Amino acid sequence: MVSVVQNVAIDCADAYELARFWSGVTGRPLHPEDEPGEPETQVMLAEGPILHFNQVPEPKTIKNRIHLCLRPETSRDREVERLLSLGAAFVADHRNPDGSGWVVLADPEGNEFCVLRSESDRAAAHP
Repeated sequence: MVSVVQNVAIDCADAYELARFWSGVTGRPLHPEDEPGEPETQVMLAEGPILHFNQVPEPKTIKNRIHLCLRPETSRDREVERLLSLGAAFVADHRNPDGSGWVVLADPEGNEFCVLRSESDRAAAHP
């Protein structure tokens, strides 16, 4: 017997607004019954677990111990620019001169996530 991951839960101050940000990141809709002010909101991913946003009273105070890593459909650098325009904040640059590496961003509530190289970025590096 095994357990199946149902969702990835993200504690936050404003579940609906943070879910709207991640809906923009992933291009996937919010749960159809979710509305502003809801203490729990979900982003319905096409595959895999749901992103579940749970409103909590305490603020984020330290670095995440678990985070999402995104592999964009476009180039990593274009995706970083798009995510910054959605409201992400730049945290750290781990890109290497050979094109490998990743960029660390944070969502509007400070939760860090990584943007990896796209498949096309990786293919271009290894023709």
